[in-house]
Amino acid sequence: MKLTVDANASVNLIRRYSASELVVGDVTLRSPCILTADTIVPEWKFASIQCLMPDELTSILILEPDVILLGTGERQIFPAPSLISYCAARGVALEAMDLGAACRTFNVLVQENRRVAGAFAIRSEG
Repeated sequence: MKLTVDANASVNLIRRYSASELVVGDVTLRSPCILTADTIVPEWKFASIQCLMPDELTSILILEPDVILLGTGERQIFPAPSLISYCAARGVALEAMDLGAACRTFNVLVQENRRVAGAFAIRSEG
């Protein structure tokens, strides 16, 4: 799906998404990734959303977000409650949503200059 917004050219915005890729500006990402307004981490390693462990969030938490949007794929999958508590203890909200909702919410929050990190569980094809 193509997303269109009145864009602030100084921040990363998701232009298009599908189950297998995100287009951020002129960059196409085809594996799980992490985004902030000014950072692209093109490969995010994790076992599964349901079994997500605190150490798999290290590369996100180091970016110091106030909110982590967890884009879980074609449908919403919730991480373990202990992971939500782990983030909350560090002053970070963890919100799980399907990929489309996460992409749209990410774009809105970065345009509002919020400290948001998107962690997108897109699937690699092949």
